[in-house]
Amino acid sequence: MTSIAVIGAGITGVTTAYKLMRQGLEVTVYDREAFAGMGTSFANGGQLSASNAEVWNNPATFIKGIKWMLKKDAPLLVHPAPTWHKLSWMFEFVMAARSYEANTIATAKMAIEARRHLIDMAEEEGIAFDLEKRGILHVYESKAEFEHATRVNEMYRKGGLERRALTNEEIHAIEPTLAGTFHGGFFTESDFTGDIHKYTRGLSDACAKRGVVFNYDADVSQLSHDEDGVRVTWAKTGESPRVDRFDAIVVCAGVASRRFAAQLGDRVNVYPVKGYSVTVNLEDEASQNGAPWVSLLDDKAKIVTSRLGKTRMRIAGTAEFAGENRDIRMDRIKPLVTWCRQRFPGIGTASVVPWAGLRPMMPDMMPRVGRGKQSRVYYNTGHGHLGWTLSALTADMIANEVAGDYPGAKPVSPAARTAADEPAVKSPDPLRDAA
Repeated sequence: MTSIAVIGAGITGVTTAYKLMRQGLEVTVYDREAFAGMGTSFANGGQLSASNAEVWNNPATFIKGIKWMLKKDAPLLVHPAPTWHKLSWMFEFVMAARSYEANTIATAKMAIEARRHLIDMAEEEGIAFDLEKRGILHVYESKAEFEHATRVNEMYRKGGLERRALTNEEIHAIEPTLAGTFHGGFFTESDFTGDIHKYTRGLSDACAKRGVVFNYDADVSQLSHDEDGVRVTWAKTGESPRVDRFDAIVVCAGVASRRFAAQLGDRVNVYPVKGYSVTVNLEDEASQNGAPWVSLLDDKAKIVTSRLGKTRMRIAGTAEFAGENRDIRMDRIKPLVTWCRQRFPGIGTASVVPWAGLRPMMPDMMPRVGRGKQSRVYYNTGHGHLGWTLSALTADMIANEVAGDYPGAKPVSPAARTAADEPAVKSPDPLRDAA
């Protein structure tokens, strides 16, 4: 059987492993963490949002970014300290503005198609992930914000996405707990939300039942390629390095993809764009009643929300260009908590869990999905702020491409599950077990 290595066990790596396994390929996954979904896939905003498919390569964004450079609580913060990687990435980011409309339309199309794959996998494997099919509500305080959104909506329409324009009164009718007065809004009924970490862990468990091998706590130091295959050099803490050989490899390593691609002779110009979130524990009935069930995006603050079951609410936002830095800065967390108090005064914020993760972002905001320069080498990475939204589709795309290059495998039917597939030990989940 054809053997495939997948580097990374975040949402992209796990969906890729699942789709490759379903193609009848033998799959082994490597991740430096102790469990799946512990990096950028741990606590994102929760939105599966075709309605947030607009790429950032807009001249208006460039101007805002310059204005925000000296403002610590700005939605987008670019640290002025120059590095060659940051400068080259920024140059390509600006140059990609010429493809702003085409890439926005293409991303919307992908996001719409990805919904079906994500839901199908969850239903087939019985994954509970706090799914809420209540739509996503975008709100705009100013006329200028709403007019820009109207122009973007035309691009979404070309991509096949239907949204409904709203008045201030209609906004509050859809989500009565929301405080504030708005010029207008848009409502996307087909979008939905869920807990990315629960989904990733659930799908990784399903993969393990079907024979996918997961090597956790795996420090991958080198990827190499020759005519005989690809090799993964890796080690666990305190152990000697080992080398595993595979017929092919798919790099799904988030912000580490750039380094691994260089080892394989490719340039994948991913930059780590830090995002922050807080999980508000709704500890009393007043907070539970005062929290929204409809997912939101506040355009001025660039903040999103998702309700994760009865007792949790996720609030996420901000983008920070500071290199591969995972530190949680409280001056970036505070605006999220302040926004919660202003927009949802009924919520108590005594119990708030902060988090930061690094989005792997390409300069043109489009994921890198496909073959590398060398045979046997593939990539599914660089999804930026839409990894949760797009991963199920891009995983299917790359799995089809790999299977097409290695025909002869027998696809696995979802019904082909027996008691013998159950793993002897199910790995613990720190987030799920604590909920």
